[in-house]
Amino acid sequence: MAPVSIKSVLISESVDPCCKKILEENGIRVTEKPNMKKDDLIAEIKDYDGLVVRSATKVTADVINAASNLKIVGRAGTGVDNVDVDAATKKGIIVMNTPSGNTISAAELTCALLMSLSRHVPQAVMSMKAGNWDRKKFMGAELYGKTLGILGLGRIGKEVATRMQSFGMKTIGYDPITPPEVSASWGVEQMSLDQLWPQCDYITVHTPLMPSTAGLLNDESFAKCKKGVKVVNCARGGIIDEAALLRALESGQCGGAGLDVFVEEPPKNRSLVDHPNVISCPHLGASTKEAQARCGQDIALQIVDMVKGKSLVGAVSSLDGAAHGVCKVEISASGCNYKASGSIQAGVPVLLELNGSVFRQPVSLTGNLLFFKASASLQLLPSVAGMLATTGVHIESLSAPAAQAGDLWYCVGMSSLLGDLGALKPLVKEAAQLAI
Repeated sequence: MAPVSIKSVLISESVDPCCKKILEENGIRVTEKPNMKKDDLIAEIKDYDGLVVRSATKVTADVINAASNLKIVGRAGTGVDNVDVDAATKKGIIVMNTPSGNTISAAELTCALLMSLSRHVPQAVMSMKAGNWDRKKFMGAELYGKTLGILGLGRIGKEVATRMQSFGMKTIGYDPITPPEVSASWGVEQMSLDQLWPQCDYITVHTPLMPSTAGLLNDESFAKCKKGVKVVNCARGGIIDEAALLRALESGQCGGAGLDVFVEEPPKNRSLVDHPNVISCPHLGASTKEAQARCGQDIALQIVDMVKGKSLVGAVSSLDGAAHGVCKVEISASGCNYKASGSIQAGVPVLLELNGSVFRQPVSLTGNLLFFKASASLQLLPSVAGMLATTGVHIESLSAPAAQAGDLWYCVGMSSLLGDLGALKPLVKEAAQLAI
């Protein structure tokens, strides 16, 4: 790939010092201004080629539009839901994250919350500090022999599974992308959500927050669970419907919750935080010295590699249109017109947009690809993955569209092409596949 000129970077949050050190050693001027308010960031950002953030800084469309020189937004962490990726893509700003930097730390906190829920550790500590000695009040339960349901079997879900198996827990899971034989190799049996709910003693979520995962645990799913099921969320606020969780806690359908994340942070509504069966933390999933050092180092090295033209790692948006060229084409096939735009990333052609659907992560135009148009729903991806699996085809990657109303285009990378696209007709409006 061609080098990208980055001469100055603003770090707007507390990032490990190694990040600044690596950037400066490679000739990039770095300014650190943590805890900036939105208006201050809008006024400041015009002077910088790059911006490095964690999760607190909200890189909104207003910030991006004020950034006349900005070429890169680096997220020192996993999710990029605090960055308006669509606005960045339209302006040709690269957004990249460090997807593996906080994996171990987030997995370990999840395990700590699972253990604390089972033995009421925080409640017992506070009782002791209040001068009490109440052994009967804090009767707990063993994790041994219990069933843990893991929603999302990516890097963190895998690490949680292997750790909790050492406690003698049975691990089952759900993931529309990870092939069942892959998760089976590390001890997780995959199944549908309807099969999973009634089996779980504990449930932990490790999915990104997107339209298909928002409210994944809701009134309906809680009703299908065992009475007293305990849940943990160290992923993103909103994956568990907070109002439904409170109702389940009050009715006893949910026996306890470990929450590290909330829809609003810090939460103004204290109903969940103050509930006696809730253990809550102020978004500590990545708050370890090791994770912060890893994320700070990773994002700095990724920026340096991009500047030197070596590679582009962790990118979740398109490359700069002026520097690398965004190609727009219109294709007519079978009486239908398709408008698409694409670019080149690290020497590989990528698709950025198809008929108005802007992909959250650019589609790498390599391998076996299936494109389909459908309305977003919780069951869409599981249904498509299940249908493909019945034909012996497994999903290897997914590029989902940014949230908007109406029918949208999705793309999945497959282990092989489908023999008959007609099998998708009950699930999608249109479909096409190609091998590159």
